[in-house]
Amino acid sequence: MANSVLVLGLQWGDEGKGKIVDLLTEQASLVVRFQGGHNAGHTLVIGDETTILHLIPSGVLREGVICVIGNGVVLSPDALSDEIAMLDARGIPVTDRLRISGACPLILPLHSALDQAREKAAGKDAIGTTGRGIGPAYQDKVARRALRVQDLFDLERFDEKLTTLYNHHEANLLRYDIKTDNLDALKKRARAYATLLKPFVCDVPGLLDEHRRAGNRILFEGAQGTLLDVDHGTYPFVTSSNTVAGAACSGSGCGPNAIEYVLGIVKAYTTRVGEGPFPTELFDDDGAELAERGHEFGATTGRARRCGWFDAVAVKRTCMINGVSGLCLTKLDVMDGLKTVRICTAYELDGNTIDHPPIGADELARCKPVYEEMPGWQSETAGTTSIDKLPEAAVRYIRRLEALVGLPAHIVSTGPERNQNVINVHPFA
Repeated sequence: MANSVLVLGLQWGDEGKGKIVDLLTEQASLVVRFQGGHNAGHTLVIGDETTILHLIPSGVLREGVICVIGNGVVLSPDALSDEIAMLDARGIPVTDRLRISGACPLILPLHSALDQAREKAAGKDAIGTTGRGIGPAYQDKVARRALRVQDLFDLERFDEKLTTLYNHHEANLLRYDIKTDNLDALKKRARAYATLLKPFVCDVPGLLDEHRRAGNRILFEGAQGTLLDVDHGTYPFVTSSNTVAGAACSGSGCGPNAIEYVLGIVKAYTTRVGEGPFPTELFDDDGAELAERGHEFGATTGRARRCGWFDAVAVKRTCMINGVSGLCLTKLDVMDGLKTVRICTAYELDGNTIDHPPIGADELARCKPVYEEMPGWQSETAGTTSIDKLPEAAVRYIRRLEALVGLPAHIVSTGPERNQNVINVHPFA
């Protein structure tokens, strides 16, 4: 029996993590976000109601579950305030359910302005960020000049640090002719931020240790996907944080032995938002059909997602990096009706066949997929909750993915609702 489960994405994000976290929190006491910021977008569909969360962990809809934002998250108080207001308006008691690490670096309006200006100035070399200030905030953290949540509770000292930070960025603000809050306006905002955040701040490592010692179940929720990891992804077309399993420990304050099971979320096909190489990307009718049937638009940006066939080469590597225990295959139902499905089983690079992704974006952009074809299925899988009721061709497809990746599919999601799943092995069982 696993008392601690880590849920993370194995592709370029948007794999359906939010739904699975919501499903698993039925048996959890704590849900912990450990990296990223409000560039994440987790969509939950419960009955006729759809909820999109960017900062607050997906377990917030469950009564009796404490949701934790760990130190590895860069926190926008403005975004958090909007999210709290949205949930409060629906009668969800966020104050009772949310806890925040005082070590979270703050995302200020100047970070968002800098992010957008840099992307605009980069032109064709733009990374394709969400423009929400994530990168500049992480830069300040690494440079040891970031303002953190805890700093808000000594406003005199906060103002001194803020002045130093503002002076550091002022040249770029002027260079890009950025219209954003001036120093006095930022100081005024800080007073509102302190009032907003103080009720939520707690000793997160201590809270995790307390629940772990009590034998309570803890769920760690990753954002983005492994192929966007700043070290292991398609650099430089990546996010600014580590999205892999190891980041759950450093981003929340627990040891590696605190995580007993890693559930890797992967779509039955592949999508990507923004720029960067994508070997199996489709530009034909199949790609258009996957995009339409899968409603492939980013929950955070609204941008259309690029669609392609399942890349077993990339997923096998991301499973290895994360020490994945079992797979969750999502959006199988989106592939209903395709006459033929393809799986990328190797790459061709400069005349050679390789079975692993090259490092970085430049070489991956030159890779051509080697495909294996399988018959599609003409009947519906949507809403199916038993493996025995799936079409035979769909089961063969699942089994082939398992064989290529080297891991079992413990959960198969067959629709957006929290109860539309085939559960072969429950991660907490």
